[in-house]
Amino acid sequence: QVQLVESGGGLVQAGGSLRLSCAASGSAFSTMAWFRQAPGKEREFVAAISWGGGSTYYADSVKGRFTISRENVKNTVYLQMNSLKPEDTAAYECAAAHGYLGRGGVRGPGEYDYWGQGTQVTVSS
Repeated sequence: QVQLVESGGGLVQAGGSLRLSCAASGSAFSTMAWFRQAPGKEREFVAAISWGGGSTYYADSVKGRFTISRENVKNTVYLQMNSLKPEDTAAYECAAAHGYLGRGGVRGPGEYDYWGQGTQVTVSS
């Protein structure tokens, strides 16, 4: 049984940092990613990473502030979030795909096979 379990969310002031973790069990995945969804808004792509970590992709809104990484030995992906802004407030979800998703595929939620339950990030101004 595949499970993705996120942790690390919380309340932080603007300009602060948080590190999210997503531990996968039951399978290994070629592509892992983070999405987010704020109340009343559509799910939004944040970042994705390939199996070896050689390919990473970011939404323009987080580029230069967020860093995605993974530890395959632990089957875990991380999202280091720095210089947080109130507009980063959302439920952050981990997603995993068995296949390799290149630049054209990583941003589509429908390309992923499994999802975590989400962890809330709230940034106060």
